Amino acid sequence: MAKRKSSRSAADGPEPTPNSPPHSLPLGKSWQARIGAARDTLAEQFVESLSFDQRLARHDVAGSIAHATMLAKMKLISQAELEQIKGGLNKILADIEAETFHFDIRQEDIHMAIEAALIAQIGEAGKKLHTGRSRNDQVALDVRLWCLEAIDLLTGKIADLQRSLVWLARQYGSFPMPAYTHLQRAQPITIGHELLAYVEMLQRDQDRLADCRRRTAVSPLGGGAVAGSTLPLDRRYAAALLNLPTVTDNSLDSVSDRDFAAELVFCLSLIGVHLSRWAEQWILYSSTEFNFIRIADAYTTGSSMMPQKRNPDLLELTRGKAAGILGNLVALLSMLKGQPLAYNRDMQEDKRWLFSAYDTAEASVTMAAKIVAHTQFNTQVISQRLDEGFLDATVMAEYLVKKGVPFRTAHHLVGTLVSLCETKNLQALSELPLDLMQQHSPVIAADVFEVLGAAKAIHSYQSHGAGGVRQLQLQLAKWDRQLKN
Repeated sequence: MAKRKSSRSAADGPEPTPNSPPHSLPLGKSWQARIGAARDTLAEQFVESLSFDQRLARHDVAGSIAHATMLAKMKLISQAELEQIKGGLNKILADIEAETFHFDIRQEDIHMAIEAALIAQIGEAGKKLHTGRSRNDQVALDVRLWCLEAIDLLTGKIADLQRSLVWLARQYGSFPMPAYTHLQRAQPITIGHELLAYVEMLQRDQDRLADCRRRTAVSPLGGGAVAGSTLPLDRRYAAALLNLPTVTDNSLDSVSDRDFAAELVFCLSLIGVHLSRWAEQWILYSSTEFNFIRIADAYTTGSSMMPQKRNPDLLELTRGKAAGILGNLVALLSMLKGQPLAYNRDMQEDKRWLFSAYDTAEASVTMAAKIVAHTQFNTQVISQRLDEGFLDATVMAEYLVKKGVPFRTAHHLVGTLVSLCETKNLQALSELPLDLMQQHSPVIAADVFEVLGAAKAIHSYQSHGAGGVRQLQLQLAKWDRQLKN
């Protein structure tokens, strides 16, 4: 009978003998002693996450160093072993960042890739690193650390976009423009007021990220595989080394909780929605029909057939990419909804959707800041048609209220005057003669012309947060103070 060939490869190391002590087994899979070597290439490719979780390398090393430092504090490893582990991990991280580290998908994930390299580098001390730890709490920690860094980076990017919008609002702030409801002209506002509406949206995004950060900054390290450890682990000490203010209280939840990731992707989804709304507005404004803004050539594209075109493709892509973030959120929530306690391999996929959502949101925010900083408002074009649509109708109704007319009566009266203008082909209420207005209400006096017209209306607003010139100055001062921090 022919001798059966071994399915092991050279990369798996020498074949262990029956008399080999357990600590001398080569490092293939961490579970290989129980299951045996994986023998199907397709299966290895199917289970690997190394192709996309390499970006956790820094966080994995940081978590491992904190864990090893805690092990040394608890006398579970020696100080000399700790120094070997720290030196080895820092060397591996340097190789990864220099792109000289060789990744092998047979090691499945970044955690095993780093551990295998560490053992190859420093030997027995490296085998002690996983004491009191499972890949379950290890990856839960790594993802939390990655999310914290992502939140901090994106917070800065959003602030940059807010500053660009505030800067543009200061350039064009006091110029009047129409505001819309139902895409119909409604009331006059300042250009700055509309720009600062997006700053407000983005601030809510900032606040949500800060709130998400609080729930993310919790250490699951020490939760182990599912039930914790019989070893004396100082979980709070390890958390403090990672600047995490607290630890999880339930080992089952520690390793299976991905609420923080879902919450972050929800925050990213709302950022995408806000950017999509802004993009849609500016796509309209850049059209020939509106012609309110001109986006810099660098942020438009042409047509392969029509030589005259300046297409707002980057805005359209911003709008389109938001859909991908929403899809990531649905995928992540769908993955979580059917899982029993505690850790299940489904969770490996969470990073695909988390990373994709973040990358898209971060790129969109960065691009938006550039587009805003290189856009001009066509104030002359806006002013030429400013009084079309009777934007001052509500102002006139409130003028009548100040004269003692009930609002519903004033509303009906101004509606009648607007209809009268239309029958006479007049474009504005201010074009009606005073005596004709007085035929409909004797309280109307010559001072009505002091408030009629969109350019005058923006100086008449009194309520806090309104779209007027005075309110704009207060809002700009507020954002100047807030964005300095």
